[in-house]
Amino acid sequence: MIGSRVVDGLPALTLASAAAGGIEATFVPAAGMVGCSLRHRGEELLGQRRGLRAYVDDRATMGIPLLYPWANRVAHRRFTVAGREVVIDPEATPLRLDADGLPMHGLLTAARGWQVERHEPTADGAVLAARFDFGAHEALMAAFPFAHELRFEASLTGSTLTITTTVSASGDGSVPIAFGYHPYLRLPGVAREDWRVEVPVREQLRLDSQMLPTGERVDAEVFAGRLGARTFDDAFVAPADGAPFVLSGNARRIELAFLGGYPYAQVFAPADDDVIAFEPMTAPTNALVDGGAELPLLAPGESYEASFSITLADAA
Repeated sequence: MIGSRVVDGLPALTLASAAAGGIEATFVPAAGMVGCSLRHRGEELLGQRRGLRAYVDDRATMGIPLLYPWANRVAHRRFTVAGREVVIDPEATPLRLDADGLPMHGLLTAARGWQVERHEPTADGAVLAARFDFGAHEALMAAFPFAHELRFEASLTGSTLTITTTVSASGDGSVPIAFGYHPYLRLPGVAREDWRVEVPVREQLRLDSQMLPTGERVDAEVFAGRLGARTFDDAFVAPADGAPFVLSGNARRIELAFLGGYPYAQVFAPADDDVIAFEPMTAPTNALVDGGAELPLLAPGESYEASFSITLADAA
């Protein structure tokens, strides 16, 4: 139920289950714990995009990357949050910049320093757990001066992969919580226009020309059915009832559910890449800069836990 392999020259750890025709999930500790593969019945369900090597070398996202300590983009490279100054210097801490030069997807893309603590079979699958001491990295602390530890756990139980991330404040100050994940999903053997999607949201966050929230919210309803020619790069309030986001087609159904700690979502489906991402977010885009009640602040000595799941099934 567990194993290892090499992906693009990097050691990777696998979790496997016999459920639903066979499931294998693969993660790379030396590349930020990115989930680089999720196979169902031997077929790849994660968008590989430019591949793992480009993720490491160019911060080009793929698979299931952790976006930390912020998801998507922030409006400035220098700002104050929780009483401390954040100074983002791409020369000191490599990161991705968007077309407008805004910092994208945080500081831990492909980061080394994760310590694997568990990789073992369970009664109905397997588990992988790792720890990252953010406060022990001088360059990271210079950019984001909040001492804390991260714990990552991926558990495969039956046909469900659950990813839980826990932040523990280890210093003498509060820690802003604004991270997320970017699971790029795909349906092999099905034309993009024939993918069926369910996006069970009711409230949308308006974005400006730089894809930053304006502060305005509007009612939203996304048609459930064929993706067709539709594209998405939109921010929403996550479903309050925990209803899953769904991608289905060709007798396969993928459900992504926000289990806790993720009150916001981004949906991304570009016209030029056959992927769709249902992105769990602990705070809206740019919350570190905007602050306010939407940005959770973790008090010293406390922890914040967030989890989401991906369930694979045969569809009728």
